Amino acid sequence: QVQLVESGGGLVRAGESLNLSCEASGNIRQINVMSWYRQAPGKQRDLVAAHTRVGTTNYSDSVKGRFTISRDSAKNTVYLQMNSLEPEDTAIYYCAATGITVEPERFIPNQFWGRGTQVTVSS
Repeated sequence: QVQLVESGGGLVRAGESLNLSCEASGNIRQINVMSWYRQAPGKQRDLVAAHTRVGTTNYSDSVKGRFTISRDSAKNTVYLQMNSLEPEDTAIYYCAATGITVEPERFIPNQFWGRGTQVTVSS
């Protein structure tokens, strides 16, 4: 059973930083894409940043230049360094993993989700 657990959320002031982590577990050999999404109250869940297995990254326009996604494939862990936080960044941040190969060599094309971690930025 693949599971994702996020950590690192909290309450900060505008201009401050947070670093989120997400570890995937469950007899995993490889994950194609690890991503961060966020959902603010009353809004849809949107992609924040994604990191492919070969190192390609992409970001939403609203976080470019402020957020950095990184990944430790050996640990099946993805990080999101968030700098210069703004009140508009307040949301629940979810980790997602897509295209997972589990032992011995079974490929699961589905997207798996963590339960989310709250990020609140005060003005």
